[in-house]
Amino acid sequence: MSTQATETAETAVGTVVAEREVHLTRDALVRYAGASGDFNPIHYRDDVAASVGLPGVLAHGMLTMGLAVQPVSDWLGDRGWVASYGVRFTRPVVVDPEQGATVTVVAKVGTVDDQGRPQRIDLTVTAAGQTVLGKAQVTVAFR
Repeated sequence: MSTQATETAETAVGTVVAEREVHLTRDALVRYAGASGDFNPIHYRDDVAASVGLPGVLAHGMLTMGLAVQPVSDWLGDRGWVASYGVRFTRPVVVDPEQGATVTVVAKVGTVDDQGRPQRIDLTVTAAGQTVLGKAQVTVAFR
């Protein structure tokens, strides 16, 4: 996992404030299932996923959402907090049994306040070269 982040709260619209790649494995899905209580077999059994027409075992949606917002939270640190967060699930993250899947997150300033501080961070979240979370937007607040 790699992270890059700017250190200043004053940024222009379009500025990348954080980037991260997270490699998911089937083991990670099982650990998440245990932590979340979501034991739907589409998240760990190929036969069940195939029987309902899925292309393979899928990462949990809430896991994908959590991975996507974490770089913003890390970038904010003690300077602020995530005030709201919303996404549209556009494509599932298929986790190959041997190769896993890599989720890439790029966080850019979407809007700024009258003091030049970011108000909204727009996330681009992809896996296998395709967008997996659409309209992923984080409203941030500063102390």
